[in-house]
Amino acid sequence: MHQPLLNRRARVNRRAQGRPLLRFFGAAVVLMALAVPGETASAQPAPPKLETNEADIAALSRAPAFAIGDIPAVFAYVMSQLPERVNVYPTENYYYFRFQHGGVPYGGNIRLAAIDRDKGLLHFAYGEDVTDWNLDPDERYMALGQEQGVAVERVEPLVYRVSHGGKSVTFALNDLSKVKPPADLVRADETYLGPVFDESGVRFFLVFNARLKVFHYLLDETAGPSDVFFSPLEGTPIRIGKRTGFAFYRHEGRDILIGVGERQSMLNTYYDGPFDQLPENFIEGEALREAIVAADPKMKGRIDRLGHFPDGASRYLIHPYMTYRQSPDLAVFHRCATAKRVVPAQRPACFVISEAEARRPNPQPLPFARR
Repeated sequence: MHQPLLNRRARVNRRAQGRPLLRFFGAAVVLMALAVPGETASAQPAPPKLETNEADIAALSRAPAFAIGDIPAVFAYVMSQLPERVNVYPTENYYYFRFQHGGVPYGGNIRLAAIDRDKGLLHFAYGEDVTDWNLDPDERYMALGQEQGVAVERVEPLVYRVSHGGKSVTFALNDLSKVKPPADLVRADETYLGPVFDESGVRFFLVFNARLKVFHYLLDETAGPSDVFFSPLEGTPIRIGKRTGFAFYRHEGRDILIGVGERQSMLNTYYDGPFDQLPENFIEGEALREAIVAADPKMKGRIDRLGHFPDGASRYLIHPYMTYRQSPDLAVFHRCATAKRVVPAQRPACFVISEAEARRPNPQPLPFARR
């Protein structure tokens, strides 16, 4: 299970038939970053931004100021539009943006990857929005460093200054080093691997069950709610976020991620799930590699401590949840969790869909999976 990282070409999630990892989200008219609560307690709340059809249409007639195929020119444009300091919320260190060019919406990201940012490199990717009628649009990628006139300097831990063409922008990476799960959230047979801040704005705790050899993304609500939930399946502890479509199963006092919307995954939106936001700044020692090898012994000797493959362009995919179309698809998790033939010690496996099973129609959780 490979997840492309640096070349940004394929999304790696074979379950969603592979989409670019550029994060496209709607027909935005201006360059934007993901907005997530991060202001100080004393700051006055800003009113929601008003967007109008008038502004959308006016943007269509603007003459492009640069050639969209000229990657350095697009990077220069992005840099020119950024403030002097930005906050990078997602834990795989992607700073997402979007803009329109010649009437076509584009999205992309600047990534300060843990594996090479201290070598003076960043990764820049952008492409046309993924849509239902254009599932494989043009996209472009380049690693940028001194040879391209881009300087990446470490200012302090998790703070980097990027300079290009006389403009400098400070990128403050999300410091979650002090974020820990509540004491009763992680079980004795589990290893806490680190905090995940997804580009959706939802936070998770990534854990590995060493006994069952499965991963879970547990909802982190220690910083307050990040969505409004409803319960579509009567008689089950399943709830779904109205904003994100993320589905959780409440089991023994924990909310375990069991599903993300299939369409969101196909269109590569902010709501395609946390598989691409591992806590790479906070992985301790060999914990992640040991967990991956325990779950998939074929990976022994093939990945580094952060799960990267030797080519540096892909990472092992941790995607234990379902991509679902409609809420009734999720009922299979409840049937598994309440089945008499599944003993209590095996029930955490009821919230995992294997890679092989995900390719089949009507995928089943591990205890029900077809051999």
